[in-house]
Amino acid sequence: MHHFSYRSGQLHCEDVDLRDIAKQVGTPVYVYSSATLRRHYHVIDAAFEGLDRLIAYSVKANGNLGVLATLARLGAGADVVSLGELKRAMRAGIPASRIVFSGVGKTGYEMNYALEAGIHQFNLESAGELEKLSHVADRCGLEAPVALRVNPDVAAGGHANISTGKAGDKFGVPWAEAEALYARAGKLPGIDVVGIDVHIGSQITELGPMEEAFRKVVSLAERLREKGHNIRRLDLGGGLGIPYRQSDDPASPKAYAEMVARVTEGRGVEVILEPGRVIAGNAGILLTEALYVKPAPERTFLIIDAGMNDLMRPALYDAHHDILPVSEAAEDVSWLAYDVVGPICESTDKFARLRQMAEVTPGDLLAIMSSGAYGASLSSQYNARPLVPEVLVDGSNWHIVRRRPTFDEMVALEAVPDWLN
Repeated sequence: MHHFSYRSGQLHCEDVDLRDIAKQVGTPVYVYSSATLRRHYHVIDAAFEGLDRLIAYSVKANGNLGVLATLARLGAGADVVSLGELKRAMRAGIPASRIVFSGVGKTGYEMNYALEAGIHQFNLESAGELEKLSHVADRCGLEAPVALRVNPDVAAGGHANISTGKAGDKFGVPWAEAEALYARAGKLPGIDVVGIDVHIGSQITELGPMEEAFRKVVSLAERLREKGHNIRRLDLGGGLGIPYRQSDDPASPKAYAEMVARVTEGRGVEVILEPGRVIAGNAGILLTEALYVKPAPERTFLIIDAGMNDLMRPALYDAHHDILPVSEAAEDVSWLAYDVVGPICESTDKFARLRQMAEVTPGDLLAIMSSGAYGASLSSQYNARPLVPEVLVDGSNWHIVRRRPTFDEMVALEAVPDWLN
C-alpha cells in the first residue's frame, strides 16, 4: 500500500499535487511519502510483536537523511554496509547500539570507527575479515560482537543478480566451513561470538526458500551451542518482496513473521531483521516529464527526461515499474504501446518495452512507481547529469531533502593539472 492517489484527476503524494513539486523543483525528481514509510514500518513491527527483535532498516535501499530520520523517530535500527552508511544512520538519529554492520569488504578503519561507536553487531563474511576485526579490536582494547554470515546454499530472489545465498555467490561463509570458522572465532582475542547471520536474496515473494534457510540456521545454532558458543542472536536479513505490478501478490509481513516465529520458537534468541525495500520501495516515485514521441519501425519510443543514471533498476535487473500519468487519462483516450527510454547514450537506458499506456504527448508528467528503494541510492552523474533531487512529503507539507547540484558543485572535486593550464 502507498499514499499516491488521484484527486480531481491529478496524482497526489498524500495531500500534495505532484504538479506543484514538478513546477517548483523541476524534473526528474524523487518524491517520498512519510505516511507510507511510517505505515510500512509499523506493519512490520506489529507483525513481530511478542518476539525479541531488532528492526534494522537496510540503509542501502534508501539512505536519504530525511527518510532515515523519519524511521529513527519510530525506533528503527539500521543495517549498514559502509562507514558512510553508518555515519548517515547516526547523523539521522539512529543510535549506534541499534546498528548492524554488514558487507563483504570492511576496512580496518571502518571496523575501528564502528567499534568505538559501540555498534550492536558486526556481520562477518570471511575468515580474513574475522582475523582483521580481531586484530583491530584487540589493539583498541575492545570486544567486537560478531555473527558470521553463513551461506546456506538456498537460491532466492527476484533476479539472478539479487540472489545471494547460493554456493557460488560472493556473500557469506560456505556452509561446510561455518562450524570450523566459529571454532576459530571463539579462540580469537577481541571477538565475542553472539549470533548467526543469513541473507539469501532480495525481492523474495515466496516464503519457502526463506524457511528452508532459517531452519538450517536454527539447526546450526543448536550445534554451536552444544560446542560452547553463546548464540543469542539470529540475524535473518531482509529480502521480503513488494508488489511492483498491481497483479503482484508477495508474501505479507504477517505471514513472514508467523513463519519466523514458528521456526525460532523456544530458541531464546533476539531476531534481527533487515527490511529495506519492503519499507521504502512503494513509498517513493520518480517524477519525470515526457520529452519526445519518436515513431520507429515496429515500435514507438517515448523519450523522458529521467535516465538509467537516475533509476538503474530496469537496466540492471530488467526490473518492472508501473508508469502512471500524473494527469489521469480520459476514458476515451487512445492506448498505445511505448518503449519508454531516457536520454542516456546507452542502449540499456530503457524503462519499459512495448508498455501499453494512455497516449502521451511531450510535456506530460509521468510517475515511475515503486522507486523508493534502490532508486536514488543507485543513481550516478553519468553523462555529466546532476543527481536527481529528492522531496519528502508529510501530509500537505513537503521539503527538498536533497537538492539538485549545480554544475560547479558537480566538478568541485576535480582539478586540471598545472601543466595543462
